[in-house]
Amino acid sequence: MRDPLSTLLFLFGVGFLGANLSVLYDSVQSWRRRRLAILVWPPARPRVAALPVVISVGLGGLIVWKLVVLQWPVDRLFGEAMMLTYYGYLYPLSLRICRGFYEDGIRLDRGFTPWPAITALTWHQDPLPALVVVAEHQQRAGRLTVPPEHFGEARRILRDRIAAHELVFDKPLLDLGGHDRRDDA
Repeated sequence: MRDPLSTLLFLFGVGFLGANLSVLYDSVQSWRRRRLAILVWPPARPRVAALPVVISVGLGGLIVWKLVVLQWPVDRLFGEAMMLTYYGYLYPLSLRICRGFYEDGIRLDRGFTPWPAITALTWHQDPLPALVVVAEHQQRAGRLTVPPEHFGEARRILRDRIAAHELVFDKPLLDLGGHDRRDDA
């Protein structure tokens, strides 16, 4: 590394390599899990859907400029290449991962949680219905935004899982008595 900017871009490349591997892993797991789908839907289109396209076009132009005009060696473009891979291919690929309910768990907006790991859940209206899920080893709750046309079916799936004792909440967060576990769905 000759200068601080090259070092910084290399560190960005290492960070984006980690993000790329994470998204690639999630995509492969989603592809494997698709036959186990019970109720799934594509995620909502992001508000800034054009931004990754603009970033990837800019990064592609920057890489071509550095290779052709500045004649940089390819190994100095690691950071830009990892960012281009993320914004140009893997981020759009991650938007194809269907959210919803599977035989082995729930695909939340940011990851998959197996049924046995779920320790608590509740519904939140904001403006669309959202299922908030707490898993045993997570630092924060996960969220699944449910389209209104799937809300009734989602509640039925959760009630069926609770009734079949596949989804058990042994340790309630606040037990005031008189609580029917099926009402959690």
